[in-house]
Amino acid sequence: MKISRYGHACVLVELADIRILIDPGTFSPDAPFALTDLDAIVVTHQHVDHVDASRLPTLLAGNPGAVLLADPETASSLEHGTWTPNADGLSTALGSVTVTGVGSRHAVILPELPRVANVGVLIEAEGSPRMFHPGDTYEYAPADIDVLALPLSAPWGKVSETVEFARRVSPSVVLPIHDCTIAEAAYGLYWGQVEAHSGVADARRLGQLDETEVVGPRA
Repeated sequence: MKISRYGHACVLVELADIRILIDPGTFSPDAPFALTDLDAIVVTHQHVDHVDASRLPTLLAGNPGAVLLADPETASSLEHGTWTPNADGLSTALGSVTVTGVGSRHAVILPELPRVANVGVLIEAEGSPRMFHPGDTYEYAPADIDVLALPLSAPWGKVSETVEFARRVSPSVVLPIHDCTIAEAAYGLYWGQVEAHSGVADARRLGQLDETEVVGPRA
């Protein structure tokens, strides 16, 4: 499995000859919107840092055959493309790869604000690692995850919750997402706690445009 970061919560996941782009949002550079040969584009929820509606038409034009998955609220509101509503437990087959929705609600930002839909995504194929991208929540923690894309900083989270979530998921590999809200000088204050206290031995501090490979599922 190859994982490429494209800023904030946007990642490209490649496994078993399938290419899946998740959450191309406003904090991402232009590079992910120029990608082609994608098999699927997945949006976890409607917030602009996870889906940039202004640049989305370019991405869709370059990938006319891609399966488009989004939480039900986003699927019904996006003006470009034909989006299939994703949902908790719903699996979509892409060749030998399965994409499964996880969860239903965004984390609480303020009690006064309504909670929008949020459907995370679990990606797996036989003989490959199982990867989980939760979108914006720590509420849902599927079992037997090899790779966790871990939201590191958000108006809805705090460091103790970040670490506790990583412990609950208990992946073999953890990498940061949702981190464009952190100044570079302060980054270690967040990621250092994950490295020191999450219990995950393989914590990979990927930058905004870094990539990594994970070979095989856990034994």
